[in-house]
Formats: sequence, structure tokens, C-alpha cells
Amino acid sequence: MDERRIAARFAGFDQDGNGYIDREDFYAAAKALLAEFDVTARCDKGQDLFAGAEAFWQGMAGIADVDGDQRVTRGEFVTGAVKRLRDSPERFAEIARPFLRATIALAEPDRRDGGVGVAAAERVLRVLGVEGGVAAQAVASLDADGDGRVSEDEAVRGFALYFTVPE
Repeated sequence: MDERRIAARFAGFDQDGNGYIDREDFYAAAKALLAEFDVTARCDKGQDLFAGAEAFWQGMAGIADVDGDQRVTRGEFVTGAVKRLRDSPERFAEIARPFLRATIALAEPDRRDGGVGVAAAERVLRVLGVEGGVAAQAVASLDADGDGRVSEDEAVRGFALYFTVPE
């Protein structure tokens, strides 16, 4: 496991750049997605997204917040992520599933198949700070079956790969 690569992933979670990851970083990501897709926080999809963000934060804190201060430092993140990724990248990625499920539902509200089209998936990644060309490339690799959609399972697998595969 390349600890430098995992440490570089820290910045993607530290939405406000204050040097640690906390609940507010996950809520900031949720707020940005709601704004992008013009959905209010009080509607069902907005509430689901915030619940997913909270579950994601709780999973991250459970893995990495060693001192229990409700903040995850870069060191805690690297130590926690490396340990869990060595044990099982798939299990590590499961902490993101509720947030990913709610994000997919938000981005494609009229779809019932649980997937999101590649254009909407690219929008999601750009909102979360991924550059346009990289977002397009990432979505293409996430669409493992080539159906033009990213399923929840493909998104979760992609989250695990984000930590384990070189750039």
C-alpha cells in the first residue's frame, strides 16, 4: 500500500483545507451536490444525501479518528486507511456506500435502476473537486460493463480503487 498516494487522497476529503477531516467536510460536499443538482436540503433526496454524508463521516471517523476528537488528521487518515485497505479494500469502500447511493439518486432522480448516466457522474466528480478531463476518464473506467451508466456497485468499487491504484 503506497502511503504517499493515500496521504494525497486526504486533500479530497478536507473540503475546507483546514488540515483535518471532520463532519463539516462531508456536509460541505453534500451542500455542493445539492446546489449543483438544484435540490433542497429539506426534501427527501436532500435528507437522504445528508444521512449518507453522516454515515460516511461516521465510517471514516470509526476507521481513523484514533484520539476521538471528531477530527481526522492526515496522519490518522493514512494510518487508518492503510490498515483497512490492507485488510480489505472492498470493506473499506463500503463506508461510502450510503453517500454514493444518495448521490446517484440525486443526480438521476427519475431513474429506477440505481445507476447514474456518465454525464451526471462526471458532474458529481467535478463538484467534488475532480478536474474535467480526469473526471471523464474516471467515469469511463467506473462504467465497467460499458452500458453508459455507473451503478452503485461500480461506484463503490471505484472508491476502493481510488485508494489502491496509482494515478
